[in-house]
Amino acid sequence: MTATVPADTAPAAESAISADAPRPAPGATPPRAPLVARAAAELVGTAALVAVVVGSGIQAADLTDDVALQLLANSTATVFGLGVLITLLGPVSGAHFNPAVTLAEWWTARRGGAGVTVRELALYVPSQIVGAIAGAIVADAMFGEPLVKWSTQDRSAGNLLLGEVVATAGLILLIFGLARTDRLRFAPVAVASYIGAAYWFTSSTSFANPAVTIGRAFTDTFAGIAPASVPGFIAMQLIGVAAGLALVAVIFMRGKTDNGTPST
Repeated sequence: MTATVPADTAPAAESAISADAPRPAPGATPPRAPLVARAAAELVGTAALVAVVVGSGIQAADLTDDVALQLLANSTATVFGLGVLITLLGPVSGAHFNPAVTLAEWWTARRGGAGVTVRELALYVPSQIVGAIAGAIVADAMFGEPLVKWSTQDRSAGNLLLGEVVATAGLILLIFGLARTDRLRFAPVAVASYIGAAYWFTSSTSFANPAVTIGRAFTDTFAGIAPASVPGFIAMQLIGVAAGLALVAVIFMRGKTDNGTPST
């Protein structure tokens, strides 16, 4: 037997079903969103993130000469801004805003997990890079800085490069650990909190993002990075991706049922 819904109650029933249906969690890639919408969300989200990072850095440097207070203001703004952006755009694109995350998700999909396709990877990454550059330019414009001025802040020291490996590996471990344990609904708070903490516990102040690294080279302000330091940072971030995925595979190793098949 099958139940039927009276015609006059169908709209209400459909509304209730729609309200109760599972929604894509931030960090997941919703299959129904058009690819152009997802790419736009990645571009706008990355632009906004870099505008927050660069703009709050400029504001902090204008208000105080205390470097600790400058970093506190910069990290606090980033935590709140990133949390809002993930909450807003996560259901559209997954709120990567980061080629490292996109690359890691593509790799897991390539090996049988959920994630982006090659086509999505090819569109997401350029969108993120363009967005990061645009965000830095917008931030400079808001504070009357030259729209494009290459940063002079050298960040090529070995200890800073190690900091980028640690920061990126931790970010990947967090995101994909949440995915493995079906807790991506906590991503807005968890990811923003991790980045805020990593500002302080890593020597590099946790760029952990190739697109953001490129964007921050376009501004000679508190949050900038010299163009000559960019390749080293990106190389270390890619190493961090590999390290993070290795940690996920070990820590969140799939168990097996009694008959030897992998558990879900």
